[in-house]
Amino acid sequence: MANAVYPKYKEAIISGGANTNLSSGSVKVTLVDLADYTYSAAHEFLSDVPGAARVATSSALSGKSVTSGVFDAADVTLSTVNGDASEAIILYIDTGVEATSRLVAYIDTGVTGLPVTPSGSDINIVWDNGANKIFAL
Repeated sequence: MANAVYPKYKEAIISGGANTNLSSGSVKVTLVDLADYTYSAAHEFLSDVPGAARVATSSALSGKSVTSGVFDAADVTLSTVNGDASEAIILYIDTGVEATSRLVAYIDTGVTGLPVTPSGSDINIVWDNGANKIFAL
């Protein structure tokens, strides 16, 4: 599977749905084990991602920017991560409730360090510094 902005997120943006604002929302990253998760264009909320697939979750991203349809943020460090091998990350807007925390993007390429096998140390997620940054619409 190649990187993708979830279609349900795009639909929510176009229709004015709740929990879509990347600038003001609490955008987080979860490290994902693909043995326990398969991307689907029908997925909409964090509750669609099995708990067993979520290896580690970041705090809210900092340094976020949206310019000319391109989303970027500061690189992320996941501290002292243990768990299953992880091949992808999912960005989502955290509301504190899995059933309303909207999935934004699925990323499995273009991020330094993926795939990764956690060993109890920190995992650094380094975003692409090219024209598309984290992702572009």
